[in-house]
Amino acid sequence: MELLGEITADRPLFVLAVKEEAQFLDTELPVLLTGMGKVNAATALASVLGRGPKPSGIVNLGTAGALRPGWTGTHVVGTVVQHDLDGELLATLTGETYGAPLTLPDGGDVVLATGDTFVSDEAARARLAVRAPLVDMEGYALATAAELAGVPLRIVKHVSDEAGDGAARTWRESVAECARALADWAEANTPHYRS
Repeated sequence: MELLGEITADRPLFVLAVKEEAQFLDTELPVLLTGMGKVNAATALASVLGRGPKPSGIVNLGTAGALRPGWTGTHVVGTVVQHDLDGELLATLTGETYGAPLTLPDGGDVVLATGDTFVSDEAARARLAVRAPLVDMEGYALATAAELAGVPLRIVKHVSDEAGDGAARTWRESVAECARALADWAEANTPHYRS
């Protein structure tokens, strides 16, 4: 975890997994780099929200794999689901609901599946494509932490790969282009982007 800049109540906090995704963001902005995966994302965001002033909002920018053909570009997420938690089984065992889908207030109809697995095989891609068009490793965890802290969140993902065979290689090759597209989106769509 690394916090760049200072969180203030009048500006949003940008949250990204790794520095490669943040390389073109305005350096005057508060940026939290969480590390990859749900645990890193949730603990990093909860930690900074719990110890200081809360930002005006949170914007999670990052890359995502496309689970369905034809998905490219930048997307604002409307719903996040966990793809690696068996909520139905847990409900059967405990009578409690765990990991229900979360709806984001400023999102559209795009569904993002979050899990701790980097999806890079065709069987996993096909299985997940039934539930969502995009997949990442942090979105659901960040949405949960933001909701518990009472801070509004937007999730914006740029498609880096097709979440199938060769996805890891494709991500490495496309991350700089994705980072540029995400920084451009942030500048065009975020109030107080430039201080």
